[in-house]
Amino acid sequence: MAYNLLQGKRGIIFGVLNSDSLAWKIAERAREEGATFILTNTRFAARLGETEKLAEKCNSRFIPADATDVSDIEGLFKSSMQILGGKIDFILHSIAMSANARKGRPYDDLNYEYFKKTLDVSAMSFHKVIQTARKLDAMNEYGSIVALSYIAAQRTTAEYNDMADAKALLESIARSFGFVYGKDKKVRINTISQSPTITKATSGLKSLRLLMEYTKRMSPLGNATADECADYCITLFSDLTRKVTMQNLYHDGGFSSVGLSDKVMEAIDKCFDVRE
Repeated sequence: MAYNLLQGKRGIIFGVLNSDSLAWKIAERAREEGATFILTNTRFAARLGETEKLAEKCNSRFIPADATDVSDIEGLFKSSMQILGGKIDFILHSIAMSANARKGRPYDDLNYEYFKKTLDVSAMSFHKVIQTARKLDAMNEYGSIVALSYIAAQRTTAEYNDMADAKALLESIARSFGFVYGKDKKVRINTISQSPTITKATSGLKSLRLLMEYTKRMSPLGNATADECADYCITLFSDLTRKVTMQNLYHDGGFSSVGLSDKVMEAIDKCFDVRE
């Protein structure tokens, strides 16, 4: 059901790849709620994915841009405002990459060039996007900027590797720039800490499926799906959350507030001989 929450609003969505990506789901919901927007990703990612297909479905435009390149971001904002007919009301940052994780480098043996790339792509790009938007005065007052995060920024999670550091930096940027941009233009900046979610890139990872089973047993409401993440993100783009900013918002079925659930206790009891 659509509620016209984004009727008349203009946006830019970073990181759409294919129908399994969170950004894809969010773009579909934004369109259903009345928004017009530009889709963007790197040229290389676009060749691997189906971004043009989504652009056609959403009556949108795809503009390739590298979110680590300030000149690319500047061009993206200028083109977007021209195409959409005005300043931007919302931005989604859904970008993350770790070459160390992809290549199986453990956290205690990182390749530091890969590490710098992880931080640049997954977190510093967020700062570059926000800083460029502010310098170009590209956002309307009470505009909303949202980035997707994960609880590994607060809790050590096996095999999440240097992405945990990147997510911690991402959330810090939201707080620091949220204060600056909020005072200046009343622009809101938040991160969503989403439940572990299967995408095409992660569908074959046994560790992710084990993690999802654990978080499902820990969460009173179960894991939040990609579609539910999209619904939540739309509320943050809308005028219903005009005073929500500088927050890391857990969208995880309650996982972040649970220390030990009965279901996990039962699983432990079955697996181990626990004696006094």
